[in-house]
Parts: sequence; structure tokens; C-alpha cells
Amino acid sequence: MNLIDEKISMVVKKCSTKNPYEIAKHCKIIVRHLPLGKVLGFYMYDSRVQIITLNNSMDSHLEKFVMAHELGHAILHKNKNSPFLFKNTLFSKEETELQANYFAVKLLLWEKPLTSYKTEKHLMMDNGFPQETHEVIRFFFSKNRTGVLIQQENFIKCECI
Repeated sequence: MNLIDEKISMVVKKCSTKNPYEIAKHCKIIVRHLPLGKVLGFYMYDSRVQIITLNNSMDSHLEKFVMAHELGHAILHKNKNSPFLFKNTLFSKEETELQANYFAVKLLLWEKPLTSYKTEKHLMMDNGFPQETHEVIRFFFSKNRTGVLIQQENFIKCECI
């Protein structure tokens, strides 16, 4: 288990849920919905107040993923403001963005066995991941020799947590 998995485990246990909205509420993180144009969401930390802002025109599946992503910033990078998340930058290779994406995927799949999914598409459809997250899913999971989905293990550094 890596450091991000340990953080997720701790948060899920502490909050008794894997629902990103309930976790934010439990952690006293303000969540607001605003018209943001092409911006999907962002995280801010100002004067010891944590704020997640989500675009109010997203469909519910994309919103849940973006919420979990921004919650990842709030938990993993508490004192850092996150850059705006755009649909075309959802799959960023910048370290904090990779960590927030990993947090979102793992939180939303918490305690679900990967071996029950034959493909990334199957995993996405069964868990309501929006099409925009396909590259994110693909980055974190691969198939073993028998065609079963497995988690990539050594893809991410976690020193900043």
C-alpha cells in the first residue's frame, strides 16, 4: 500500500464513508458550485479555509470524479492551491495532478476488486466514470498476462504528502 492509499484508508475509516461530498463535509471543506465556463473545478486554501469549487454545468458522473479529484488536493496538498482543471487537461502528467487523479480513482473504487473487470471500459461503465477519465484509468491500471486488470505499482512519487 502506498502513502496515498494509506491516506484514503485513514479518511474513509475516520469519516465512515467513501463519498467525496460526505468526506468534505466531515472535514469542514467548503464545496461550492459556480458557473466556471470550461473550468471543471479547483481547490483553494486561504486563511486556513479549504474550498472546493465545482463547475455547476457538469453531468453528475463527471462532477463526482472532479469532486474526488479536488478532494485529493485538499487532503494530499492541503496548503497548496490547485490549478484550474479543464476537460482537456484532466490527464495531466504534473505530479500533484497525477496524485489527485490517483486519489480520485482509488477513492471511488475503494474496496472493489479489480479482478472482476475485464477491461478499463468495463471498470468505467460499472462505476460511472465519465469518458473523459479513460486516459486516467488507463494510466493507473494495466492487464496482466491473463488479461486481468491490475494496478500499476511504481508510477507515482509521494514525497510531498
